[in-house]
Amino acid sequence: MAKSYESDKLRIGIVFGGSSEEHAVSVKSAQEVARSLDAEKYQPFFVGITRDGAWKLCEGPGPDWEDGDCRPAVLSPDRSVHGLLVLEQGRYRTIRLDVVMPVLHGTLGEDGATQGLLELSGIPYVGCDVQSSALCMDKSLAYVVAGSAGIATPRFRTVMGDECLDADRLAYPVFVKPARSGSSFGVTKVSQREDLPAAVAAARRYDTKVLVEEAVVGSEIGCAVLGNETELVVGEVDRIALSHGFFRIHQEEEPESGSENSTAIVPADIPAESRALVQETAKDVYRALGCTGLARVDMFLKDDGGVVLNEVNTLPGMTSYSRYPRMMAAAGLPLSEVIDRTVSLALTGKLR
Repeated sequence: MAKSYESDKLRIGIVFGGSSEEHAVSVKSAQEVARSLDAEKYQPFFVGITRDGAWKLCEGPGPDWEDGDCRPAVLSPDRSVHGLLVLEQGRYRTIRLDVVMPVLHGTLGEDGATQGLLELSGIPYVGCDVQSSALCMDKSLAYVVAGSAGIATPRFRTVMGDECLDADRLAYPVFVKPARSGSSFGVTKVSQREDLPAAVAAARRYDTKVLVEEAVVGSEIGCAVLGNETELVVGEVDRIALSHGFFRIHQEEEPESGSENSTAIVPADIPAESRALVQETAKDVYRALGCTGLARVDMFLKDDGGVVLNEVNTLPGMTSYSRYPRMMAAAGLPLSEVIDRTVSLALTGKLR
């Protein structure tokens, strides 16, 4: 597996997998990233994290990557290493990296944990920093900060630990969800008080902090954002068309063949003024929460034309069926260009 360094290429670490419920999606995202990497520019080093949390340097993010030629490898927190420690024949060798692209979703991937390790390592990395990653991962905190910036958010309350919730004080329907999760696992729409305890129990399977929020009436809208601070690029807006129920991401048996109740329409079939408002609101949210690199901002477009924040995904899916790359592609930026721009941002702080 030992690779010779090609000095004219950028050595990029692609970290994927992870021990969250979104492991499989991360692997598929990494596969698309691998296909889109410009071989003339990058020398990739693929680091897969197993469901049990073991880090391994591997040949690539194939569906059976763990069965291939893998070696234990970790990102060193020692800045003098500036890269990987790889165990080979009982000894560690080092691989210096120029930049890391985390292709991780969910707990320990996009909540600031991996970003903290990268900060210790001193290696530039793609995406949001520790603070914004943690903030966006916790929907209740994101609502508080965004609301203080004048952005409309759903009314909500949090339920901590074994705290009891008075079901009679809620205006139904409500959504009950894990406060710190990047997918639809553990999310339930509750239309009557009798169903509330089971919904809270389902959310607690994924997080000890549970969010109970009003069901906003409107279309689910998304906007892909790329950049730092004032220099932002947005993709085309998408709209989630539902046949029934509510939008559940990462719940399908075979997501490549489509969802059983939803279709993402890109560009969204909404008026031009609504499109402009959604894009501007997405940028306002992105800045208010301190995002850098990239993020997908999900919102509701109400019948009266108002926009309400839903959530922010700081490491959005990059699979063949994911919303972020589709929105960027519709705006003229294929995934290869998105990679180039986010890497440039990680290395220089500026869009090239």
